[in-house]
Amino acid sequence: MIWPCHLINLAENRDRLERSAAQFDAQGIAFRRVEAVNGWQMPPEALARVYDPAANARRARHPLVPAEIGCYLSHIDAWRGIAESSAAGGFVFEDDFAAAPHLAQALTLLSEDGAGGGWDMVKLFAFDPSIKLLKPRPLGPFTVGFPYRVPTCLIGYGLTRAAAARLAARALPIARPVDEDQKFFWETGLRVALITPPPVRVGDQQAATGTIGQTRRAAAPGRSRVGQLLHSLSYQAGYAARLHWHRMKGTGQ
Repeated sequence: MIWPCHLINLAENRDRLERSAAQFDAQGIAFRRVEAVNGWQMPPEALARVYDPAANARRARHPLVPAEIGCYLSHIDAWRGIAESSAAGGFVFEDDFAAAPHLAQALTLLSEDGAGGGWDMVKLFAFDPSIKLLKPRPLGPFTVGFPYRVPTCLIGYGLTRAAAARLAARALPIARPVDEDQKFFWETGLRVALITPPPVRVGDQQAATGTIGQTRRAAAPGRSRVGQLLHSLSYQAGYAARLHWHRMKGTGQ
């Protein structure tokens, strides 16, 4: 039996909801719609209650735009839904996913594997098709392992109930984008796995509300061009060093 599936969708993006529902229905997958949070509609005082700009300046690549804050809050709502469920876990999808023909098979196998599979989160997609997996093992026609470098995208992923509760409890205040935060598995305490070949991919990006990428590019920079470049280089080098250290220790496996 497939764990409950949670689809994050903004009310304005009806076309995305219809496409997602059609894909789920075609493979007999039931889902629950999670009302996404539109960060642009949040008043400044509401944003201030959930976002920590000082921590962002220390720990993130760039200041967050309201859409990124709303996106994070939407995932928190999905995590709470999984944590409060009687099921052993759940799957979360963003509404621009495109399903592979074997999505239902992958979700079924992962739901059966979740209790004793040794992972807390499993990602359903990575942009890098040749990503390095640690401790790979077969799962039916698929392979499951721990990606050396956790992929950023959260287009689709699974969580055990305990992992969902852990993420929801530690999420606020927000300092990084939600997908970036999951790369720091030594902070979340989660063992993050990946299934290949991917049962989902990134689908149609058109949205009535625009995309986070578009709003990020249009946002006023928080630093000068040179300052942002130097900060990004320092951020990437620091992350790579910490990643290597924790992988050498066996963290997150």
